[in-house]
Amino acid sequence: MNCKTILTSVSMFVLLYTNAQQTNAPKFGKGIFNLVGKDSTWSMNMGARMQFLATAEWDSNKDGLYNPSSSMLVRRARLKFKGFAFSPKLKYKMELGLSNRDISGASEHTGNAPRYILDAVLKWNFHQNFELWFGQTKLPGNRERVISSADMQLVDRSLLNKRFNIDRDMGIQLRHHFNLSDKFLVREALAFSQGEGRNVTVGNLGGHQYTAHLELLPFGKFEGKGDYVGGDLKREQTPKLAIGMSYDFNNNAVKTRSNQGTYMVNDEGYYQTNISTFFMDAMFKYKGFSFMGEYSYRDAKDPIAKNSDGTPTGEIVQVGSGLNLQSGYLFDKNWEVSGRFTNISLDENITGKGTENQYTIGLSKYIVGHKLKVQTDISYLDIATATNQLMYRLQVDIHF
Repeated sequence: MNCKTILTSVSMFVLLYTNAQQTNAPKFGKGIFNLVGKDSTWSMNMGARMQFLATAEWDSNKDGLYNPSSSMLVRRARLKFKGFAFSPKLKYKMELGLSNRDISGASEHTGNAPRYILDAVLKWNFHQNFELWFGQTKLPGNRERVISSADMQLVDRSLLNKRFNIDRDMGIQLRHHFNLSDKFLVREALAFSQGEGRNVTVGNLGGHQYTAHLELLPFGKFEGKGDYVGGDLKREQTPKLAIGMSYDFNNNAVKTRSNQGTYMVNDEGYYQTNISTFFMDAMFKYKGFSFMGEYSYRDAKDPIAKNSDGTPTGEIVQVGSGLNLQSGYLFDKNWEVSGRFTNISLDENITGKGTENQYTIGLSKYIVGHKLKVQTDISYLDIATATNQLMYRLQVDIHF
């Protein structure tokens, strides 16, 4: 982050502090400060978090391990702002990424500028249980992606998320919820977005993206929004279950993974094709035990990118399916053992990639829940058409 950005951030902090009616220092993990305007027509909570990651990797075959490599980095560093403006019914969220991994991906499509902005969204509760969202934020796709990277059960998200998630985009979302009974909760979401991913400045390159999401909670709400938190840190005293389904259609998409991946450039500009992605997921928790399962499937009208004369460009839509199953148990003193199995089955005839199976075992110590924790895991990746890999990771997460 350059000096100008730092000075701007500090100036904003000072301005907010001096003009606030009161500054309440929340307890650890609930933000750095809370501000409320003099006339109570606005509020702001500011938070910060960091993740420090160490990784060691080896190639693997029947003769053993070889080609060792290692790295240490600030995996994530974030600033988060949230509150309301004018009315508690008009909420906002802004999240900035500051680490190299957070801001990477600058290109002509982002004005050759670092991608600092993760979320910048307004949420208007305009009628009863209806909310209208406008801005850049996560689309209502797979559960694992919607779960914050600060609240993960293992060190990082699965290969399913890496291959299939639809991440963030700029657009409008309509959200609603209602009860079928005293406990049975239903949530719905519809999204209309640009279809190019976050921080794009060149406008819409193909068509637009449409996402629909339905979620069923037959046994009622989870404690502490636990349906979108890894592990059962609240130790649910009654069984809780959430089942979700999402369908995403990107009309005339120009990237290899819907609004993610690489641009499919050809001799006329960009190759365009319709891409659809389907997700189904479930989260179950009860007395320290947790289970999360996800299935995803992506298809495209014509997945092989071509030039105007029909010759392939070399880019291919990553069509196929993925399955992710993970579970864990929280012991006394907040130690958790967890495991994960992930299967990625891209269409080998189209993508040229064979099946991938990854097996992961993790251990977490929650010192102050997800706000201060140490996590470690070891993964073995079995690749049908390439060299297998072993990976060990250690991560420390702190969230103010």
